[in-house]
Amino acid sequence: MSILVVGVNHRTAPIGLLERLTLDTPEVIKTATGLTHLDSVREAVVLSTCNRTEIYAVAERYHRAYDDIHDLLCQVSSAGPHDLSNHIYSEHDDAAVEHLFAVSSGLDSMVLGETEILGQVRDAWELARTEGAARSTLNLLFRHALEVGKRARTETSIAQGTASVSHAAVDLAREHLGSLEGRSVTVVGAGAMGEGIAVALRAAGDVAVTVVNRTPERGRTVADRTGGRLLGFEALAGAIAASDLVLTCTGAASPVITGDLVAHRRDDNPLLIIDIAVPRDVASDVASLDAVTVLDLDDLKAWANRGMEQRTAEVESVRAIVRGAVDRYALDASAMQAAPLVSALRGRFEEIRSAELERHRARLDDATAETIDLVTRQLIAKLLHDPSVRLRSEAGTPTGARIAAAIVDLFDLDDAVLPPSNE
Repeated sequence: MSILVVGVNHRTAPIGLLERLTLDTPEVIKTATGLTHLDSVREAVVLSTCNRTEIYAVAERYHRAYDDIHDLLCQVSSAGPHDLSNHIYSEHDDAAVEHLFAVSSGLDSMVLGETEILGQVRDAWELARTEGAARSTLNLLFRHALEVGKRARTETSIAQGTASVSHAAVDLAREHLGSLEGRSVTVVGAGAMGEGIAVALRAAGDVAVTVVNRTPERGRTVADRTGGRLLGFEALAGAIAASDLVLTCTGAASPVITGDLVAHRRDDNPLLIIDIAVPRDVASDVASLDAVTVLDLDDLKAWANRGMEQRTAEVESVRAIVRGAVDRYALDASAMQAAPLVSALRGRFEEIRSAELERHRARLDDATAETIDLVTRQLIAKLLHDPSVRLRSEAGTPTGARIAAAIVDLFDLDDAVLPPSNE
């Protein structure tokens, strides 16, 4: 049994391929649960953001699991196997663990040290847990990953300055326009990215903000954070026409800003549009309009690469945290296979035994109850003897990991054997 990660990210794939591989929440759930129905995959977590789509899996059959995941990504992206192979990467076991910890720490992000990825990792794990796709092995791994990400940001300065895609988009706009003071800005989309943009705009000074969103309740929350106004999508053309800057970050499957929509503005009013959505929110014909500048994630990546020197000095400190965390994870994973698991298993059987005996005690005389108590204790001890011996003898081996994971899952022992969370 191996831990495997297969994916593409902003370093390995062009934005067009990332767009085709971006999964919304229902697709993430379908992918994770679908993988666990295969013979090759025991558990799965799918992490899909604007910068990456990665599948973390507990593989029963390593090579078969890789092939199955590769084929699935080909189906999602409509890319041929050879075309995708030029951009895909994979790691297994300790290297896969280290990769996830680096992702959570912001070392693998477009904006070095970005803070948003930690929440995205948490959300991906929670979705998989809720759907039963993440169980004992990945639950332990992702709990460690979140703790590593928090340590990286509290014990180093990796997140100092601009450390999120949404904040970087606002800073990029400020650089292009010289200043945001007195500007009219439209934010399209009110998800996590939209909220991050709102926070960054609030600190940008005297900015007139309009939030355009399909859901009024969510849009109102973001608009309130900027002191701005909220409009529905039916008013998007008018909002764009009155804006100097548009920052767009919806989760739409196709462009929401088209050439016809933007054509309503005055031609002599320069307009900057920054599109940080994947798939892109802005149609390709918009950039050809007079006095309109469109920037996307590729432009943001180039800008971020020029300005990350301050945080680069912290990379080695974060990598040291990651390396130490990989070792601690290995110890916890090994420990889960032996004494704590044996104790938890015996405790679970004892709970059931005691509850059943108590349920029938009123119908038993004292002597009979004592006899049944003794017999059931001895019976459970005999039933659990061989599994306990096997767990101890195989601890630290791949077979031990497989047996331990199966027992944790069968008897729902996650809470009993996982180390306490620092969250």
